[in-house]
Amino acid sequence: MNLKALAKADLNLLVALYVLLEERSVSAAAKRLSITQPAMSKTLSRLRETFDDPLFVRSKRGMQPTPRAESIGPELKVLLSKIETLLDGEDFTPASYRGEIQIAISEYVGISLLPPLSAKLQRAAPKLRLRTITRVEHQLEQLASGDLDFAIQLSRSKYPPEYRYQSLGNSPLAIFVRRGHPLIGQTITREKLSYYPAINLYVSDRMEVELPELPEGRSAGELTGMLETSHLLTALEVLRETDYTLVCPAYLARNEGATRDVIALPLPPHEAQSVDYTLVAHERTAQSAIHQWLWNEIVDTVRNMRVRTVHRG
Repeated sequence: MNLKALAKADLNLLVALYVLLEERSVSAAAKRLSITQPAMSKTLSRLRETFDDPLFVRSKRGMQPTPRAESIGPELKVLLSKIETLLDGEDFTPASYRGEIQIAISEYVGISLLPPLSAKLQRAAPKLRLRTITRVEHQLEQLASGDLDFAIQLSRSKYPPEYRYQSLGNSPLAIFVRRGHPLIGQTITREKLSYYPAINLYVSDRMEVELPELPEGRSAGELTGMLETSHLLTALEVLRETDYTLVCPAYLARNEGATRDVIALPLPPHEAQSVDYTLVAHERTAQSAIHQWLWNEIVDTVRNMRVRTVHRG
């Protein structure tokens, strides 16, 4: 993008060209733009200089556009329409929005939230491009810089004042193992857990979020193997083929397709814990119609998911 050339350009000239293409008359265009005919003639001269083309020639039928002007016309109409939409936020409608929104969301949240959210967006905002990123560090900084629009993350103890945030609720944790795992049918203890290798799901900004203290088992020198991954589906496939264990939100058990042949077991007695989730955005998007609308859609989708879960229970 040639920013220097754009800085020198007068966008008012494009409006004048659009009117000239419609009116095919200097005097009619001047009247429509509420300027004098000499001023409109001067504007046409500037347009010819800018585009290095006559743009219009006189004929018995009045002013006729050159091939260059005719080629500009269709693109100019689209461009001015986009600029109008950009300047007039009140005309926002989800159905016509064509931009991209980027959300940081872990795979274990996305696998439950994105299907119902995407179904709503397909109906209400079919042209919206939603890009999800599952592994991203320094999320607050990226929200501030514009590299992210939203983050759905494990809750932090504090958020700076320039961020808006809303709790999306919590979920108890459970221990996921393969069907037929030796732990099934036993009373789970830290010691018994320590005999089996564990899978850790990657957590963005681990040092900043509220992570529960999970059972650690024996001393570090006696611990069995461990696998860390950000890919939930990979973790579940590993569970199906091994004696690994995975501590993660219990709601995943409701996804019967993803958790085929995987069983959710309770944490050891007196160690039941939960994780809290928060939707976060930077104040730079506070006045954006699309961001306000999508914020509400995310919150409403989560609320409906929780209501359905209660009814099923």
